[in-house]
Amino acid sequence: METINRLKENVEILLPENGLEEKLEQAKKENRKLIIKLGFDPTAPDLHLGHAVVLKKLREFQDLGHQVIILVGDFTARIGDPTGKNKSRKPLSVEAVKHNAETYLNQLSKIIDIDKVKIVYNSEWLDKLSFTEVIQVLSKVTAAQLMNRNDFNKRFTENTPIAMHEMVYPILQGFDSVEIKADIEMGGTDQLFNCTMGRKLQETFDMNPQIVMCMPLLKGLDGIEKMSKSLNNIIGLTDNPKDMFGKTMSIPDNLIEEFLHLTTDFSLNEKKAIKTRLDNGENPMEIKKIIAKNIITQYHNSSLAQQAEEHFKNQFQNKKFEDKEFEPVLINNIQQEKKTIKLIDLCVQLKKGLSKSAIRRLIEDGAVQVNLKKDKDINTEITIKSGTKIKIGKRDFYELIE
Repeated sequence: METINRLKENVEILLPENGLEEKLEQAKKENRKLIIKLGFDPTAPDLHLGHAVVLKKLREFQDLGHQVIILVGDFTARIGDPTGKNKSRKPLSVEAVKHNAETYLNQLSKIIDIDKVKIVYNSEWLDKLSFTEVIQVLSKVTAAQLMNRNDFNKRFTENTPIAMHEMVYPILQGFDSVEIKADIEMGGTDQLFNCTMGRKLQETFDMNPQIVMCMPLLKGLDGIEKMSKSLNNIIGLTDNPKDMFGKTMSIPDNLIEEFLHLTTDFSLNEKKAIKTRLDNGENPMEIKKIIAKNIITQYHNSSLAQQAEEHFKNQFQNKKFEDKEFEPVLINNIQQEKKTIKLIDLCVQLKKGLSKSAIRRLIEDGAVQVNLKKDKDINTEITIKSGTKIKIGKRDFYELIE
């Protein structure tokens, strides 16, 4: 029972409800490992804490001796899947798929034992299907079943185009479960429809259908949208410890409990004790520090977690601007036509990855300082010289050097 409870911890959707117990009992009777499927289309290769919620659950199954299969949707990525945002995603080139898949698989080792994982590519069987066989697979699913998918239904109601390849996509993903004979398919709650399609297709092929385990979608740093690279609200698994700590400290207080449960590896009793401290009025900042150090320890080590905390205290709790740690930037790397540069252009070059409009808002909101002075004029001409210190937002400090 303890094993069942641990495997069910944090699971948001389990179909059918008693399916896990039945699958584990079945595996025991047949003296075999359960096949646990996690599929991904290598469209955005950078993993973050949101992905880790599912991956940690996979590791639990792996620790119990079951077989984890990572299914790389290299075929389906070349088609382009529905994004869930009322439009289809553009298909990727073969080269982009290969690069993204390699990046993804390298990052998996931060959480699961990659040496014990079986990695398969759905092009292995989907490329071999004749058109007749494709039609036979499609015949097992009705249009009404496909329209149960929320975004399809919404787009149909709003007269927004739905391309046929988008409707084929979840059927192909379901057929993957048939091919690998999955016992359990895992994903986020946004993958519920596609995962249940695997159950339906397995039944039509007279197979014992997989159960579906959907993990909750971790909210991003904004506390509103799910963690997503496209929304720039992520903590990446490969982020350096200082960035991990600073980003965790920036989460809104109402996200603390969610982060405690979904991103840390504390025991249930430890989580309850930390939650009690929060409920009893302890400063939320201190709880965030505990969470941040735990996250860094998982993906780096405890020593770097301690260093990241000390860095944070110095950078953001120490009021003295001159005592901050500044990232050195070579003047020769600053692109300018003369000896001065507009403030907004300088900040765009320093804070790579942030859009010009976002930089503009930071400047106009007074979140940019040059040599201790706030400047809200995006067109201020800044002299390019060694020793110039710039603060952008709350966490970024730069010093120009020769």
